[in-house]
Amino acid sequence: MAPNWFIALPVPASPWFDHRFDPPSPAFRRCHPQDLHLTVAFLGAVTETQARAAFDRPLAWDQGAIAVGLGAIVPLGNPHRYSALSILLTLGHDRACSLLHQNQPHLLGTAGVPLDPRPPKPHITVMRPQRHASHQDRQIGLTWAEGWDLSQTDPLLLRDIALYTWTDDRQTHLFEIVDRRPL
Repeated sequence: MAPNWFIALPVPASPWFDHRFDPPSPAFRRCHPQDLHLTVAFLGAVTETQARAAFDRPLAWDQGAIAVGLGAIVPLGNPHRYSALSILLTLGHDRACSLLHQNQPHLLGTAGVPLDPRPPKPHITVMRPQRHASHQDRQIGLTWAEGWDLSQTDPLLLRDIALYTWTDDRQTHLFEIVDRRPL
């Protein structure tokens, strides 16, 4: 499998995520707690050298860690065949948008990746439908997502930024952190 690289803020899973998010049907895969993150810049299939050059670039951010509050779980991707169920941010949304907006152009440019023209949408993916998921499966997923109210969850502190890629064995979790540093 071709490498897939991205720069993200690791999201602590405990205690808000542990044992809470059971898949709504066998057509869904729950994200592993190690895989929870808030993407800053998706680099894609660049070389490791390009990915590391982007990650090594100093951030245009001197505000330190970001406290985030969890909001609604929504479908993301193609509106007719979503690819993820993700949590939107309440507390910390504007700070996260600012971090993404200030850094994406430089990180993507350093890696030789075109800038994504869409505005930043900070989110944390918690569930993905399998490729074979039917329309009915996806409807079950939407109903599942509507049943969650995460507004009472204690804020999470996102302290680090990390460089991620695929794991060698994708049976348990999908991503591995290759490098990490404090925000």
